[in-house]
Amino acid sequence: MARAYSSRVVSLIAGLLPIVFFCSALPSKSASALAAWALDTDGVLQLRTSVGAKLEAFFQSPDLSKGLRVWIDFPGELIRPRRLRGTGPVKEIRLGKPSEGKTRLVVEFNPQILLDPQRLKLIGTSPDRWKLSFVGLPTKGLRRIGEGDLTAFSSRRWANRNIEAPQTLNFKINSSALPMVQRGKFRVVIDPGHGGPDPGAVGINGVRESDVVLDISIQVARFLESKGVKVNLTRTSEVDLDLPPRVGIANRVRADAFISIHANASRNKKLKVNGIETFYFSGLRGLRLSQSIQQEVLNVSPGSPDRGVRRGRFFVIRRTNMPAALVETGFVTGQIDGPRLATSYHRRKLAFAIAKGILSYLQGVR
Repeated sequence: MARAYSSRVVSLIAGLLPIVFFCSALPSKSASALAAWALDTDGVLQLRTSVGAKLEAFFQSPDLSKGLRVWIDFPGELIRPRRLRGTGPVKEIRLGKPSEGKTRLVVEFNPQILLDPQRLKLIGTSPDRWKLSFVGLPTKGLRRIGEGDLTAFSSRRWANRNIEAPQTLNFKINSSALPMVQRGKFRVVIDPGHGGPDPGAVGINGVRESDVVLDISIQVARFLESKGVKVNLTRTSEVDLDLPPRVGIANRVRADAFISIHANASRNKKLKVNGIETFYFSGLRGLRLSQSIQQEVLNVSPGSPDRGVRRGRFFVIRRTNMPAALVETGFVTGQIDGPRLATSYHRRKLAFAIAKGILSYLQGVR
């Protein structure tokens, strides 16, 4: 959480080996958490599960024998594995048991179909409802196919249950997927908020903002440096650093951009408060930098609300002499954002997204 200046000065895995299994109506008495599903004519897969079920989503690129596949794993087992013929761009849908205690739903596409895994997001819309939009899928000839009643309510109560944090399908993160800029031309200052005796916001299970943002910031720096950007970090360890020195570093090295990285917290630690927001103080360039970062962070944080890009008077973006942005990467106190920010994989996704937003902005700087 950003602090104001005072007188003192919060998944698809690519490249997996294919798992072969052969998977008609869903059995009425099944231990599987999957209760109903449908792939609609608009290319959106909808799911109904038992309340609180934990799902995992995966992506497999096409190979010589199979087209592109997306699959989702559910807890519990189906009684009867089966396969259903697809239509249009979909070759086949299979349901089966990849291992003891699991159900897997596989959507295999025809060989010519290509999708970007970074744009595929499995979103939990309520405690027992999910959706996955196949963004970029040509839908010509696609007819609705599904099983079970998506409109039914779970017999289990929803009270005191959290919505499973929505997830982006897992994908490989590396610098080769980042935008290109002229090597050696730009210098960026990355400012991990808080530090030392100032932990910033403290969230679920004691997750500290200062720890979260330091990890993200160091990885942002590495991503930028891999693309030839010169980077200064205002801190690289858990040290106490006041606000003016952070600004001083950026102004002294005449940075092309300054980005302060934070995590948010709600008053009274309300679990329902989640979201991504980015602040700038003034200027069109500061706005563009903030907009670029905000969009990329939202892309890797499906289900987390878009709290927007707004003007703010935080000291570190008000006193810098270059375009500056302060990004709040989520609420460490939120039921969606908090558990994510506690994981190294999500922090790496955030670092990748912030670096991508910065590089996209720099591409437009002459």
